[in-house]
Amino acid sequence: MTTQPDFTPPPNAHVYPLHTPRGTFAVVDHPAAPGVDPRGTAVLLPGFTGSKEDFTLMHEPLAERGYRTVAIDGRGQHESDGPEDDESAYARGELAMDVLAQAAALGARNTPVHLLGHSLGGQIARAAVLLDHTPFRSLTLMASGPAQISDSQQQRVKLLRDALAVMTMAETWEAILAMGPPEEVGGPARGIGGPALLRRRWLGTKPAQLRATGRQLTTEPDRVDELAALPLPFHVLSGASDDTWPVPMLDDMAVRLKARRTVIPGAEHSPNADRPLPTAQAVADFWETIDSPLATDA
Repeated sequence: MTTQPDFTPPPNAHVYPLHTPRGTFAVVDHPAAPGVDPRGTAVLLPGFTGSKEDFTLMHEPLAERGYRTVAIDGRGQHESDGPEDDESAYARGELAMDVLAQAAALGARNTPVHLLGHSLGGQIARAAVLLDHTPFRSLTLMASGPAQISDSQQQRVKLLRDALAVMTMAETWEAILAMGPPEEVGGPARGIGGPALLRRRWLGTKPAQLRATGRQLTTEPDRVDELAALPLPFHVLSGASDDTWPVPMLDDMAVRLKARRTVIPGAEHSPNADRPLPTAQAVADFWETIDSPLATDA
């Protein structure tokens, strides 16, 4: 796994609050590299227990290919605010409408953007394009499957939701650490940064967000046929192994979507953290099949 010692954005990135009619969202916004013809803008959505920092190591290689990348903390996730206890604020439809508002704030009404979602972020991205596909040039589902997560992962999410029902976020974190590696007992997946920084991200996330989105991951219906009916290019990308959605299931989903399919050797459920350079290269290769050089960013 590739890690960094801190949640330090790349040198050319801008970290700021993105204001939308549906609220303010924390973003890391990285422009295309100087001297490279801009090709477009991409919105990157993190997964369950994740954050915008999970894409840290992908920004620069994508910038070298001409892409502005905007990684976003969703509502109630890390540095984006949201209700502590009101789970209705995190209904799948609400989160999908947030994505449409974020895309609009980034100029997607004039120039559609590429959309990429990791794990839970992929299912939220799917819900957004099913509401309105017109702000988007393409959809990449990274380690994000067609329906509910695997039985083993459902048990881990249930363990987490049960703990959050009776403990604070800080107490839950300490209980998780006492039981074993966080990613194996329902806590945060492996990601960018060390334990202290992952704890800070955990404490910044709202418990209602985790309870609501955890429930969604265990009950999500198969919406692949609906998605396949949309006039969008699709890309299904994963690691060579994945215990959240088995790789053969992702293979099948790609066939149903008539999607480009990429498997990243040596990566597991988080290709963006495990092998960020080949992951970025595969994503840019897909986007370049759609784009022609643009005079300006979206």
